[in-house]
Amino acid sequence: MSKTRFWAVAAVFVALVIGVPQVWMQGTNRGFAVRAGESRPQIPVQIPVKKPDTQQKKQQQQPNEGVTHVNVNLVRLYVTVRDHHGAIVQNLEKKDFRVFEDGKEQTISFFSQDMTDPITLAMMMDTSPSQVDFLDAEKETASRFLRDILRKNDLAMLVSFDTEVNLLADFTDSQEILQAALQRAEIKSSVNLGPTSLNLPGTVFYDAIYRICQGEFASEAGRKALIILTDAQDEGSDRTEKDAIFAAQQANAVIEILLIADRGAYFMQGEIYRGGSIAQEMATQTGGRVISIRNNNDLDKAFDQISQEFRSQYVIAYYPTDTTANGAFRKIKVETTTPGLRVLTRQGYYAPGRGER
Repeated sequence: MSKTRFWAVAAVFVALVIGVPQVWMQGTNRGFAVRAGESRPQIPVQIPVKKPDTQQKKQQQQPNEGVTHVNVNLVRLYVTVRDHHGAIVQNLEKKDFRVFEDGKEQTISFFSQDMTDPITLAMMMDTSPSQVDFLDAEKETASRFLRDILRKNDLAMLVSFDTEVNLLADFTDSQEILQAALQRAEIKSSVNLGPTSLNLPGTVFYDAIYRICQGEFASEAGRKALIILTDAQDEGSDRTEKDAIFAAQQANAVIEILLIADRGAYFMQGEIYRGGSIAQEMATQTGGRVISIRNNNDLDKAFDQISQEFRSQYVIAYYPTDTTANGAFRKIKVETTTPGLRVLTRQGYYAPGRGER
């Protein structure tokens, strides 16, 4: 075989060796693409992942190393200030206040005049026979109050109480639900029984407060207030006055009482009326007020006063110097450096227990 012919044959051989596999592979790939019911071959994709730095990795591996658990129980107070005429004072600054806990002055960590914290309200209506002459006016005035007071993020619930506690509307921001619930409040006991009955409990006032504060209010945060229309004369509760105050203090809830009392009716029944002093103690201990109601005009003015207070409060907060988690009650006193001003806020709180750090 000549050299020329040899190299020609060799060239053909090499071309066959290299070209045939490529043609076969290309045909195979096209086959994957056109066969019905088969998916396209998947191409693995590498996604870059940022590795944690040394400090982050150390924290992930040893989450408890070098960590000190400190109880930082921030005490938040909502404060109303009035002058000697009873008018609300709104131009005070942080330096105008002093806060004491169990007699020791505390450092104010936060102060604000901008009252934007949402409100959680429980409107509670006494529907025992002693309120029969006022119930319609209460419904009408409460309806207007709820429309005026509730703003974005505010919630309200409606409760009636007589021989039992009745939840008419759970927490909601719906005016339609609240207005409809108001109309369902009614005097359920016979009006001939008078303020109380020898056979039935008349007004489970303490039970109503205790249930709301230990139940619905327990998981709520921010400003919480019970607005109660009642004569504050309890008859038949399982709980006591102290239980009711304790529950409100634990829930950090203010008790505002619109006192509607026909003292003459109790006298005619041969009973001693104690509701006024009880209402005052509850309001004082929780930072609220008692407003006596004698007629429908008083009722309108009372709701207006409460509405103004809610929108004119100062917010004061501090970290207690006593960080002991003992569950004890700690007394709070807030003063102003300006003589003649009256400060209204809650009188204390319960420290977290040992299991609440």
